[in-house]
Parts: sequence; C-alpha cells; structure tokens
Amino acid sequence: MGQYNAPLRDMQFVMHELLGVENELKAMPKHADIDADTINQVLEEAGKFCSEVVFPLNQVGDREGCKYEGDGVVTTPTGFKEAYRQYVEAGWPSLACDPEFGGQGLPQVVNNALYEMLNSANQAWTMYPGLSHGAYECLHAHGTPEQQATYLPKIVSGEWTGTMCLTEPHCGTDLGMLRTKAEPNGDGSYALSGTKIFISAGEHDMAANIVHLVLARLPDAPPGTKGISLFVVPKFLPDANGAPGERNGIKCGSIEHKMGIHGNATCVMNLDGAKGWLVGEPNKGLNAMFVMMNAARQGVGMQGMGLTEVAYQNSLVYAKERIQMRSLTGPKAPDKPADPIIVHPDVRRMLLTQKAYVEGGRAFSYWTALHIDKELSHGDEAERKEAADLVALLTPIIKAFLTDNAFECTNHALQIYGGHGFISEWGMEQYVRDARINMIYEGTNSIQALDLLGRKVLGDMGAKLKKFGKLVQDFVEAEGTKEEMQEFINPLADIGDKVQKLTMEIGMKAMANPDEVGAACVPYQRVVGHLVFAYFWARMARIALDKQDSGDRFYASKLATARFYFAKLLPETASQIRMARAGAKTLMEVDVDLF
Repeated sequence: MGQYNAPLRDMQFVMHELLGVENELKAMPKHADIDADTINQVLEEAGKFCSEVVFPLNQVGDREGCKYEGDGVVTTPTGFKEAYRQYVEAGWPSLACDPEFGGQGLPQVVNNALYEMLNSANQAWTMYPGLSHGAYECLHAHGTPEQQATYLPKIVSGEWTGTMCLTEPHCGTDLGMLRTKAEPNGDGSYALSGTKIFISAGEHDMAANIVHLVLARLPDAPPGTKGISLFVVPKFLPDANGAPGERNGIKCGSIEHKMGIHGNATCVMNLDGAKGWLVGEPNKGLNAMFVMMNAARQGVGMQGMGLTEVAYQNSLVYAKERIQMRSLTGPKAPDKPADPIIVHPDVRRMLLTQKAYVEGGRAFSYWTALHIDKELSHGDEAERKEAADLVALLTPIIKAFLTDNAFECTNHALQIYGGHGFISEWGMEQYVRDARINMIYEGTNSIQALDLLGRKVLGDMGAKLKKFGKLVQDFVEAEGTKEEMQEFINPLADIGDKVQKLTMEIGMKAMANPDEVGAACVPYQRVVGHLVFAYFWARMARIALDKQDSGDRFYASKLATARFYFAKLLPETASQIRMARAGAKTLMEVDVDLF
C-alpha cells in the first residue's frame, strides 16, 4: 500500500523562510491578521486528514473504480462518500472562500498547500472537491447576485459539488466548434441540449447536488469562439428554500473506462432541454470560463506536484530497505548479503531528480499562489497588476512543466522498485497511470506551450517575460559577487541570457512563418520552466548556505539537492534550445503521404 506523510518541514521552509508569507500577507487587508502559527496549524491538520483519511482510499479507488448503475446513477468506490462527508464536516471546502458566502477567507497560498497534500494522498478523490473550487471561483467572479446567493453557500460548504462542461465528442481544445444549444425559455432561463464528454466528477453519490457550468450557443450566436455563452445548470433545480428539488434534464449517459484515476467518474453528460441560467454576458462565455480554466490549470499542476511527492517518499523508503548487489566502491552494509540500492549512483540520480523537481515545484507553485493572493487582495493597484501579469505568464508553466516532471518522476519510482514497481500491490504503477492524464486535460501540454510562447511571450512583445527576467536579474546582481554563490549564480545568469536570445530569435522567425511558434513552443517551454526552477533553486541555496552551520541537516539536504539540480537537470536546456532553434522546416515540408 505504501505510505504518505505530509512534507511539513519543507512546506514551512517555503512558506516562511523562502517566501516570508506572513509579512507578504500584511500588505493584503483581508489577510493581514494571518500569522505563521495559523498557517502551520492548518497545514498540520490537513496533513493528518490526508494521510489518515484520504490516502488509505487511493488503491481502493483504483481497484474498484466508479460504477455506472444506469439511468444516470453513478456510485463511487468504497469509502469515498464517507471521506467526503468528513472533509465537509471539518470545513476544508471553505478554506480559501469568501466569508460572505460562508468561507474562512484564508489565502490561496494555504489552499494550494492543502491541495498538494490531497493530491499526494489520492488524486482521483481530490478531483471532486477540486473541480468544485473552480466552479466557486467562476461564479464568485461572474455570477449574478441571485446566482451567487443560490449556489455559492452550498458549494463553499461542500454540500454541493461543481463541474466544468466544455468538451464535446467532436471538439476538445477547439471550443469554437462546440454544438450544444441554449434556447430561451422566456422566463430568464434557457433550455440546453447537446452532449458533453470527459466530464470529471460529472455524476457521483458524494453530494446532494452537482452544479454544472456548461458552454453552449445561443440561437443567434456568431460562429467560432465569439459565439460561446456560459450557463449554470444544476443537477437538481433548487426549490424555493434553496434545497435540491426537481431533477433537471442533464444526466450521465455513461462513464469512461480509462487508464488511470479510476476513482473519479469521467462522464458522458447528455443535456435534453436542461434548464440553465446565463453566467456573464451573452457570447462572452469563454471570458467567464477562463476563470475556472486557469484555476483548473493551477490545480492540475498541483496534481503533478502531489504525485511527485508521494512517489519520491515511497521510492526513498524502498531504496533504503531493498538490498541488491554491492556498491562499486566496496560493501556499505557488510553485515548483510548485499547493499541497499540507495548506494548505487543511478538510483541516487532518480531519487535526486524526484527530490529536485518536487522541492523546486513546491517553491514555484507556492510563490505563484502567493501572487494570486496579491492579484486579488493587495492594497496597491500597481502590485496587483504586476502580480496578475506574472501569474498569467507562469500558469501554463505550472500546468505543463510540473506535470511533465511528474510523469518522469513517477516512472522513476516504478524503476526504483524494479519488478515490484510493475506489480499493482506496491502502488507505483498506479502513480504512473494517474500522472499520465495530467499532461492531457485542461489543455494539453502542447497547448500550454503554445499559450506560453504565442500569447504570453510574443503576444505582448515579451513584456511579461521581462518582468520575471527582472526578478532573476536583480537576484543575480545581488548575489553575483559572492564566491559561495558562483556555482548557482553563473548558470542562472547564463540560462537567463539564453532565454532572452532564444525568444528574440523565435519571434523574428515567426514574423515570416507562424509555424515556427508551433515548432519551437514545446522545447521553449522546457527551457523557460528550467529558468524558473533555476531561480528558485538559487534562492533556496542562498538560504541553505546561510544556515548550513546550524546543525539542522535539512539545510545540508537542501544545498545538496540544489547542487544536483544545477549539475544534472538544468543542462537539459542545451538540447532543448537546439531543438527550438531547429525550426519548422523538417516538420512542415514533409508531405502527408510520407508519414
């Protein structure tokens, strides 16, 4: 079955020593009273809930899966419903929600840490409340006062859950082709008809109602993405008292049988005159839905993070206990017939790759979550705008870089376990299967790469990228003359310069041939992802150097991992830069019939 223990020491290091969250929150009026002790208590309690309640259901959910019982009824695996009841009773759904609707009002950076732990414990289970939080964000930003009063208190409490219904059988990312129709009923509501597929948590038995956010077209809608509207479509229509009433015309027609995340119901949802209400303006549905989609992309990044952490924890335990062969430099456990496999260099390479990617990802994702808090709540408008630009730039990297790394790291876990990793009872092969979907949904990682390079970088002539570049430059200038930092600062400065030059080169080529963006975007995203990680690893190395004589082995470990990252992982950028520069010619000049 394996194990999971919340990495509280590293979480607290990132929150308090790297980010100085308590002081940062003082500049946000609604969070100004939140202190480090409060944050630590929340993290500790969340860690207990995740390890004791949610984690034991991970393999249960994988083995049992969800069941379609017919007539729109779906049941979840043993224990899922009871764990969700405990989650609701403990108040976890309301953690970072608006107190006006029953929320606790804690910052997103704390909620982000909660979801890291939940995803480590059980990604499939976590998708039910995770999607609900996205629905909350969307309605909180774009819902009418009546919609907010009807739905938000129920979603905030966890009594009702939420979904996002975008994909149709003939279109996924290309939402401009969607066909679901919305006809006015004459009373302010609309009748929606169509079919949505791949709807995570679209039907289940864990909550009293499910609030679907559905993209559809009005009768006079213009073609393409300019003609998409967003509607709130509940499973049960709320009655006069706000309780679930009449069954609405949206039903699950079947659930998908899939590679991983078996404990989450991935549904085909049929709308047959389902009653819904417009959210936001007509034909501006994507504007409203992007609030939920960006929240979901952050959430998927945390799914990758969570799986990387739990894979690393179990890999480390196994590598210390499993004995095979002798060290190349002589026995390290002479009292045993063989040495623990952690003595072997390649096992250490895989373990340190996991450790470097999860700890770098934690620093990066928590920093980004803190900037979401700044964007929403900072007292200074200029600070809010600066934070918004950085979050927009980095969201596709959160989603794609962290999930790419997670797939690599869960595969490392399987490899460290050897043949046992391929066997279900150890749990490693499940992590590989579960991690694979994260690179696909909420916009494939290729789409994230296009978004990063095409829209977020070239779309504003590199303005947002320059803002992150200035953070790197300022740190390089502050630390560049210190001898003890040279092994970190020199490669950081180097990759910063290379990103700048690569961006200009691709931008010039793209003006003559837009296919150059599509050809370069995936390796470009890997390079920028490493620039981000190099920045945070250099910052963490600075802290570790300052405290390396404290006697706390935590800092020695942090410093060793930083050195590994710069020596063994950052050099990937050399090949990625060459691939990005190779251009579109060898891809696009191949005749289709030559494939």
